[in-house]
Amino acid sequence: MSFDPSVPSRVQRALQIDAEAEAARICDAITAALRDDLKRRGLVVAMSGGVDSSVCAALAVRAVGPARVLGLFMPERDSDPESLTLARAWAESLGIEHVVEDITPLLDGAGCYRRRDDAIRRLVPEFGADWKCKLVLPSDRIDAERINVTQLVVQSPAGERRTVRLPAAEYRQIVAATSFKQRTRKMMEYYHADRLHYAVLGTPNLLEYDQGFFVKGGDGLADLKPIAHLYKSQVYQLAALLGVPTNVTRRAPTTDTYSLPQAQDEFYFSLPTAAMDAVLCARNLGMTVPEASADLGISGHQVEHVFRDIDQKRRTTRPLHLAPILLEPASEPALQ
Repeated sequence: MSFDPSVPSRVQRALQIDAEAEAARICDAITAALRDDLKRRGLVVAMSGGVDSSVCAALAVRAVGPARVLGLFMPERDSDPESLTLARAWAESLGIEHVVEDITPLLDGAGCYRRRDDAIRRLVPEFGADWKCKLVLPSDRIDAERINVTQLVVQSPAGERRTVRLPAAEYRQIVAATSFKQRTRKMMEYYHADRLHYAVLGTPNLLEYDQGFFVKGGDGLADLKPIAHLYKSQVYQLAALLGVPTNVTRRAPTTDTYSLPQAQDEFYFSLPTAAMDAVLCARNLGMTVPEASADLGISGHQVEHVFRDIDQKRRTTRPLHLAPILLEPASEPALQ
């Protein structure tokens, strides 16, 4: 698929923002929310070394000052060591207090790795603690008219890789087990927020939030979400304004959840981030398939496929966005 995000188009014009004005608006909204609604005196930001959390940390500092922001790093056994290196360097540059919480023992105690590996061994019996793994979707799924089934990729200590089709039961167990990671991190964020009387700042962008790319009770949980209305490309515009280092902004978006490197479009999105951002924007602008195809310079078949995928993800992930459903009794009818 050919896509050039630098080509002027209706979508690209829509994605352009006044970064300074938007940053000021967000910071004003953060301070107002802390003062009027949350009644908290500062912010906890989980920092992953990625652009979203780096931008959120910088916005937090702009809003309340470095003395009232805590950067939290939560590596675990499968994390890329570069994530911690980048996050720590940016926190030090911002001048904020930062804490490292290695969540591996918590995950081990909860059976995260064991439950995941039990499911994998039903398919690859020799899989062991020294093996690596990730989940992927078929690479040709945008052009293939078939049901996309998630695949498991395993790598032996000798570096040999094998890809196997994931049955539904094993898929659900692996995802459920790895979701311990996001939920454990959120538990740790709220521990520090409670002890400091701070609020938890969420870091999802619009692409992730709209498409349900988060864990309920995990990275989907926060007291306020300052960039959930911004497309990923708009987050990069804020990153440039806020001085986020290029070694962060040039880093490919990754889930950093599995022991093998896993890009977001390998596991969840139909396209790489820049293209996915543009097609989502076209969908939100109400463009037809032919209009989006001409505007973005991609085939109508590909646009139609991604539009369908966007709509399907909105339907299937709707429960992630719901507040708890209160099963209150019906009110008594009024007496006549």
